[in-house]
Amino acid sequence: MQIQESASAARTIINSGNGHVEEVVRQAHEELRQLLQQRAEVMRRIGTIKQTIAGLANLFGDGVLSDELLELVDRKSSGRQPGFTKACRMILMDANRALSARDVCDRIQDKAAPILARHKDPMASVTTVLNRLVAYGEAKAVALNNGRRAWQWVTDAQSDPAGLPVSA
Repeated sequence: MQIQESASAARTIINSGNGHVEEVVRQAHEELRQLLQQRAEVMRRIGTIKQTIAGLANLFGDGVLSDELLELVDRKSSGRQPGFTKACRMILMDANRALSARDVCDRIQDKAAPILARHKDPMASVTTVLNRLVAYGEAKAVALNNGRRAWQWVTDAQSDPAGLPVSA
C-alpha cells in the first residue's frame, strides 16, 4: 500500500507541472545524445587509426610495432580466446568492400573457427554483432546489387556513416 502511495505521490509531483524535473530530464537526454554521438565518432576514429597501423604493419612487417601496439591493433594474442565482436570488427576492418553476414561467417571460419563453434546459430550471432556495430557508429549497413544487406566498416574519410536503418 505504501509503495502505491509513494508512486502515486511521485506521479502527482511530476504531473503537477513541476518544470524542474522536466528540465533535468530534457538536459540529461540532450547530454546522453551528445555523448553517444561522440562515442560513435571516437569509435570511427579508432577504427581508422587501427586500419592505418595494420596497413603499415602489412607493408613493413609486424616488427615495426611494439608488443603493446600489436595487442592494441589485435595482431598479437593476449593469451585469451578472442571475442566474437572483436573478430567481426577485424573482418570488417580488413575488408575492402561491404560484406554480407555469410561473408563474415566464412572469414571467421577461415581465421578463427573455434569462435563460431561456441554459437548455436553463427549467422544470427554475426548479424546481431554487425547490427550492434552499426548502432555504435563503427559500421554501416548497405544494400548490395542483389538487394541483400551487407555491412562496411566506417572510416573518418566516409562522409555518410548512416547507411540503411538497421534495428538491433
